[in-house]
Amino acid sequence: MKPNILLITADQWRGDCLSAIGHPTVRTPHVDALAAEGTLFRRHYAGAAPCSPARASIYTGLYQMNHRVCRNGTPLDARFDNVALAARRAGYDPTLFGYTDVSPDPRRLHPNDPHLTSYEGVLPGFTVGQILIESEKQWLSWLRQRGHSISADRSVHQTGGPGLPDVNTMPPAYQADETQTAFMTDAFLRWLPEQDSNWFAHISFLRPHPPFCVPEPYNSMYAPGDGPAYHRSAERAAESALHPIVAYGMHGMQKTHFVAGATGMVSDWNAADFDRIRAIYYGMITEVDAQFGRIVQALKASRQWDNTMVIFTSDHGEMMGDHWSLGKGGFFDASYHLPLVIKPAGKKARAGVVDHFTSAADLMPTICDYMETKPENHIDGASLQAFLSGGSPENWRDAAFWEFDFRDVVNGDQEWAFGLGSAECNLAVIRDADFKYVHFAGLRPLLFDLRSDPQELVNRAEDPAYLGVRLTYAEKLLSLRATHLDQTLAFTALTPSGPVSRPTIS
Repeated sequence: MKPNILLITADQWRGDCLSAIGHPTVRTPHVDALAAEGTLFRRHYAGAAPCSPARASIYTGLYQMNHRVCRNGTPLDARFDNVALAARRAGYDPTLFGYTDVSPDPRRLHPNDPHLTSYEGVLPGFTVGQILIESEKQWLSWLRQRGHSISADRSVHQTGGPGLPDVNTMPPAYQADETQTAFMTDAFLRWLPEQDSNWFAHISFLRPHPPFCVPEPYNSMYAPGDGPAYHRSAERAAESALHPIVAYGMHGMQKTHFVAGATGMVSDWNAADFDRIRAIYYGMITEVDAQFGRIVQALKASRQWDNTMVIFTSDHGEMMGDHWSLGKGGFFDASYHLPLVIKPAGKKARAGVVDHFTSAADLMPTICDYMETKPENHIDGASLQAFLSGGSPENWRDAAFWEFDFRDVVNGDQEWAFGLGSAECNLAVIRDADFKYVHFAGLRPLLFDLRSDPQELVNRAEDPAYLGVRLTYAEKLLSLRATHLDQTLAFTALTPSGPVSRPTIS
């Protein structure tokens, strides 16, 4: 019998924020329980940031260098296969709860099609169970139906009042059973009893994505200041001097992106403000965990748990005060290290921890393995099936790889700030247990000795003692990119007997 497949993404959830891997503060009992029954991947990384590029890697199994979704709003080329289309070939009706942040290929649509006015399209292949886009209008309408007299915009997330700082731990107007996460969970739980055959569901939770606020009891669950030491220089000036892109990220962010109703720049917030924001963020994570617990309970009550493959992950991380920054992007681990827990279907699911480097691009081929179907084009990721079965694949990668494209083709702000052409506004990272090398197309590189500098504070790229290391990692990155150039037709040759394809030759 084919398994049910449940793919859950929790937007902007840092990879270290799981109590299952020893976080000293945040509590995630329901995801921890999933890890105890399945497999926890400790070194899992996004393929790119922000949302659209990150999700493109999850859905297509491709690195950004191949799927070419550079920013939110970059169209996904319609020629690429994806996990929803593969599910349909396997006989599932993949159903979405939330959003996929996929911009449609404009070459397939009429210029007047309203789908071309937003990057929040639905990945081709998905049936929509309940949409929730960034405006949150579907959730806001639901709140009004529940008797809330609220406006039709996101001011509902404003907290506090006169005399309180813009960063405060006061609750918003809605309750714990009325969050966006609860709204999506309710939609899935209404849909679940309607299924009379094996199903595929993708729940895309918005939280713990900003704005940073959460209702009781989560708003006061964690005290400001609790948590591990931040990874950052003691002074902002020293952090800013590390690299131009760090300085740009530190001083170019507006508060309103993170706290509803706040004005001014993030650089105006002090250490105490970051402590309060982090306490709220931890509460948001635990709130999502609680709603996930409702899903687990429903699957067990309906006796579908054993036959359901559950994947819990995120699209990208969150800086959360590290390097005096918020949000995602750049090159620091905090933006790209992700949680990943997978419970295969079957009563004898193996519990274990994997310390190998894995990628968001691995999810699509892994799901295809379980659906017993194959991607229809080249794939950069690799199936995690061997890990889930208690083994270890041969010749597995020994490093993480991700990319960040910071072009702005609409306004050209980044191009102007750095004096670069759009095609030069990108970076690529290769990172193993010892070193991290960051290559920029148009800016100077970075090299971190992670053994002596795990906080990534000292750039060794120009240090003569590290020039050999820099060359080694630059060559390793070049080889990786050369190996992963799109191979869809490269393994095919036309012969007198017709096309011959041997994609397994290595």
